[in-house]
Amino acid sequence: MSEFSLNLNEDQLQLQKWIHEFGVDVIRPAAEEWDEREEFPFPIVEQAAQIGLYGWEFMAEAMMNDPSGLTMVVALEELFWADAGIGMAIMGTGLAAAGIAASGTPEQVMEWVPQAYGDADNLALGAFAASEPDAGSDVGGYRTRAVYDEAKDEWVLNGTKAWITNGGIADIHVVVAVVDPELGSKGHASFIVPPNTKGLSQGQKYKKHGIRASHTAEVVLEDVRVPGRCLLGGKEKLDERLARVRRGEKGNAQAAMQTFEATRPAVGAQAIGVARAAYEYSLEYAKERHAFGRPIIQNQSIAFMLADMATEIEASRLLIWRAAWLGKNGKFKNAEGSMAKLKAGRTATWVTERAIQILGGYGYTREYPVERWHRDAKIHDIFEGTEQIQQLVISRAISGLRIE
Repeated sequence: MSEFSLNLNEDQLQLQKWIHEFGVDVIRPAAEEWDEREEFPFPIVEQAAQIGLYGWEFMAEAMMNDPSGLTMVVALEELFWADAGIGMAIMGTGLAAAGIAASGTPEQVMEWVPQAYGDADNLALGAFAASEPDAGSDVGGYRTRAVYDEAKDEWVLNGTKAWITNGGIADIHVVVAVVDPELGSKGHASFIVPPNTKGLSQGQKYKKHGIRASHTAEVVLEDVRVPGRCLLGGKEKLDERLARVRRGEKGNAQAAMQTFEATRPAVGAQAIGVARAAYEYSLEYAKERHAFGRPIIQNQSIAFMLADMATEIEASRLLIWRAAWLGKNGKFKNAEGSMAKLKAGRTATWVTERAIQILGGYGYTREYPVERWHRDAKIHDIFEGTEQIQQLVISRAISGLRIE
């Protein structure tokens, strides 16, 4: 177990610099174009793959070989500082990889995670399909069914998934489906849908407020048949788990909570990247913009806004780094991951709104990037657990009671 430290090691500092330079040179010059096009930025992701930023090796190195837990959050802050939409396009396959790693056998991880990424010469994408049109935070409300066809050793999937990053355009889809409706959220299993499987199609593509370079769509499953080996974890393990649930034996809820909590600092880091971009831009603007004969930063009303923005960003980052370390080292006590994500999402939304205020009318136009950052920030209050879900998780953790 590592000791918590705010000192990044040499590898982390080099990674931070490397991603920042890629952001300055490649991502930022393209950000406005892909936001306007609302299309997946394949050329940019291909460039990321060519330098090793998009790929399963990078994800494995950042997530597995880092006892501090800080490598991934440092990388995400820089990537989303460059642009959140393109950042999500680069990181979206990681959701599928995480889903495979969480439920799959070592053999399944080695088989499917590399296929989700492809390589620099033959780019592939992955998608993690969990949410449904009537069930986002309410995982117990999922309706997508998986029925086992014993004669053929195949699973048959039917249903519709909603709000899926890379949905429909991905090569590998990881689908969460109900195998036993009577068991609610404990009757779920995850399945790999390999490339070109019949019956899987893209439903509506969402026209989003922000992160518009990231592809988000429905995934429709109509009698999708996948081989038995595509059940993550295998059937024997699934049958054993379902039998325990039917007997009324409790699983390790704390372990499950730690798994979810461990991903939330990463989302917080994304939010802080967006907030930092808006803060830095509005700080420079306030130094250069003159009104009434002096730079507007010499007015307390502007200077104090910027002071508060800087303070909130620093406070949020400290929560994120601490939560990332706690998650890596199994030390969560009071839902610190949710605290970090809650604070960072609020900070990003507030800081980007203040940035627009500092730029005034210019900030409200698409000629300046702060309005895009404001649109990109808001999703961090919503996805990976809404602001209210984080409050629910935290309140249950600190009280030990079932808050409804």
